[in-house]
Amino acid sequence: MKPVLILKDINYAYSKQVILENINLEVKEKEFLAIIGPNGGGKSTLLKLILGLLPLKSGEIKLFEKKIGYVPQNTNINNNFPIRVWEVVTLGEKPTQKIKNIAKQTLSKVGMDKFYDKKIGDLSGGQRQRVLIARALFNDPKLLLLDEPTSNIDPKASESIYELLKELNKEKTIIVVSHDLSVIVKYATKIAYINKNIFMHEKPNLELNKDGHFCEVELMQMLERCSCKSC
Repeated sequence: MKPVLILKDINYAYSKQVILENINLEVKEKEFLAIIGPNGGGKSTLLKLILGLLPLKSGEIKLFEKKIGYVPQNTNINNNFPIRVWEVVTLGEKPTQKIKNIAKQTLSKVGMDKFYDKKIGDLSGGQRQRVLIARALFNDPKLLLLDEPTSNIDPKASESIYELLKELNKEKTIIVVSHDLSVIVKYATKIAYINKNIFMHEKPNLELNKDGHFCEVELMQMLERCSCKSC
């Protein structure tokens, strides 16, 4: 498969505090990359560097896709703001009939077309997240980046979001920052553990227990056994 994204020797610091150090990573077409790691480890910073939202000071980022969709972390919506679902999806576009039709088609991809004219504040957390994913899909990107897409929604809604991303992954390359390790193990094809450095960028061979979870300690132990050639 062809590469979609290549990171070479990425370093980044805020003032004198090093956030990322010597990050090297390659993502190929239709991979599902999960980026995990502790709070403050540099995960969201890395996404912002890829998107050009932060200036790259050291290293090289090669993007082979021109169309990129992005779902940011903690997108707060005022429940009282009278904006409709289709308007959220088409933000920044002139509301022509053609644009509205594209919005409805995009909403159908995430199972939200019947909510097309609903007020966004009337939806549940999981439904809103699907609308925000539809917004990221509006221009039909080949690469989709999501920062904690299931934060603040219940486990059932969370799993449905990942089932949606699994379906989208048949046509698109997906990069997700997440703390939901058990879900990530089920859906990701590649895992990168980042805590300033990158420790692993291949999916470890972990099995879920009878409750559908695994112990985070097991992942940490596997990371410690990771050879240098896979880091």
